[in-house]
Amino acid sequence: MFDVITFGSATWDIFIRDEEMRANKKFLFLPFGSKVIIDELRFSTGGGGINSTATFLEQGFKVAYCGAVGKDYVGNKIVEELTQLGADLSLIYRSKKKATNHSIILSIPDRDRTILAHKGAAEEISFKDILPKRQKAKWFYLAPLSGKLALSFDYLVNFAVANNIKIAANPGDEQLSLPPRKLRKILKKVDILIMNEEEAALMTGRPFKERVTIMRIIKDYSGILVVTRGADGVLVCADNRLYSAKILKSKVIDKTGAGDSFGAGFVSAIMDGQGIEEAIQLASANATSCLGKWGAKNGLLKKGQRYKKIKIIEEKL
Repeated sequence: MFDVITFGSATWDIFIRDEEMRANKKFLFLPFGSKVIIDELRFSTGGGGINSTATFLEQGFKVAYCGAVGKDYVGNKIVEELTQLGADLSLIYRSKKKATNHSIILSIPDRDRTILAHKGAAEEISFKDILPKRQKAKWFYLAPLSGKLALSFDYLVNFAVANNIKIAANPGDEQLSLPPRKLRKILKKVDILIMNEEEAALMTGRPFKERVTIMRIIKDYSGILVVTRGADGVLVCADNRLYSAKILKSKVIDKTGAGDSFGAGFVSAIMDGQGIEEAIQLASANATSCLGKWGAKNGLLKKGQRYKKIKIIEEKL
């Protein structure tokens, strides 16, 4: 039996970093029709499914990854890396028709980044095609899903419930755009729901300055609710208690994968039998460590690794 099966995208990330790229608050500018010399170029595997898999493996769990890559060079690299990390790949699908997903991350030092995403093999299949009718696992972790994979959201949740598997979900835009009644029906079966404040506001139709009201609305949809707030920290609702915490102060090298490292870190602590405050501590430290390294996985914490703690405020919701 697996401790957790992760579902989500697998991508080949290409990082381009340059101090000369120009940007305003909304747009990045590149000269058209000319050659641009860049400062740094790096390559790494990524995607929500792969990033979350890496955190669970580093935390000592038995993990299977369920997703799709192409039968190409980068697909081979992803399979090779997951094998080295110790993931079970019996549920991975190798597409002959489409290439592995790619992301090109354009980054300006001390500013932000723009991601150019190509959806390939991960958009070709649904989880119904590759998940056995019976599968033993303690947890399902659903990273953001898109394309045909997003259509599997309802199927995966119902599959887990039917097989007594606990569910942690970090739904993407396509999942959150489902008809409200259908979405609520799905989320009521989820044990841990993770989203960012923009998604929470979109889902409820309220500005996030009404965050307490938003938390009260969404908490009725699932068990534990986790809302990440970027530089403003995190809010967690569980058992009619509201937990809030700021972020750990540190130098940010690359933001790629920070959300995945937070979500999978939080769930790792819960899977390990720890409480909400311990889960927030591990999630925050894992995300902070990830932010300090290039790529989505290079800074992930290992099982038992020490880290700085943050102040957590608990109050009645």
